[in-house]
Amino acid sequence: MDEKKYYLTPEGFQKYKEEYKDLKKLWKEKKTQLKESRDEIWRPEDLNPEFETLQTELDFIEGRIKNIEEVLKSAKVITNSGSSTGAKKVTIGTTVIVEVDGKIDEFTIVGTMEANPSEGKISNESPVGKMLMNRKVGDEIIITSPIKTVYKIKEIR
Repeated sequence: MDEKKYYLTPEGFQKYKEEYKDLKKLWKEKKTQLKESRDEIWRPEDLNPEFETLQTELDFIEGRIKNIEEVLKSAKVITNSGSSTGAKKVTIGTTVIVEVDGKIDEFTIVGTMEANPSEGKISNESPVGKMLMNRKVGDEIIITSPIKTVYKIKEIR
């Protein structure tokens, strides 16, 4: 089975490392809290909601820690593969300036973990991202959904 690769910018990779560190610290605090208050909040004769809440929080934190460990283990840190004067083709990490319906728009191609269209970051696996991959300046791509949209690549950085 192929291991999934998570494409991350250096900033995204750092964010995951920091979240991991913070969650490990929180997990230790919650585990200690659970041990210290076990006699108070855990009574075998009844299911105490405080105990259940704390255990649910711990389970959630553990799940997130495992998820982040997988991401960090399988991460491929991307850098802008273009030179300062412009890249030859669109790849993960490049910024693409396109013309859409007479208007100029700018996208940075990132992995799915960092995609955020409102910040101009689109995934290499999104419909537009897939179509832009490996294209060059001057290429046009057509995205057909309910409406047909033409993207003309003006610049790649």
